[in-house]
Amino acid sequence: MSDDRLSRPARPFVFPVRVYWEDTDAGGVVFYANYLKFFERARTEWLRALGHSQERMRREAGVMFVVVHTEVKYLAPARLDDLLHVTVQVREAGKAALVIAQEAWRDGTLLAQGDIKIGCVDASTFRPRRIPAGILQETTT
Repeated sequence: MSDDRLSRPARPFVFPVRVYWEDTDAGGVVFYANYLKFFERARTEWLRALGHSQERMRREAGVMFVVVHTEVKYLAPARLDDLLHVTVQVREAGKAALVIAQEAWRDGTLLAQGDIKIGCVDASTFRPRRIPAGILQETTT
């Protein structure tokens, strides 16, 4: 790992997600792509819990995060009315990107796990930008 990257073995942020009809397929099982939505909600709330509203980041710093790469492994199905606990944990932090490890759990059973790489971009041009120092410090301490 290069000097400008940090390793983050800390306790993950946990966000509860209830499964609704709209999240399921005809068999009553959560449609696989909806785990990406659950992961997105958890990352948004994680940033908010750190004091960084994505809209405020866009408006005040002129930056936003975009998903660059996803890799998800599905292990067990979630169903209608399940209460999931979706975790967020920074795995790697670079100058302009974060790799986020995420998991979806139900009652101690791991349902899905993924690595999501998000890049910081200029909100107008979508060109890569450095993650603002305050945000980077909050996400890696």
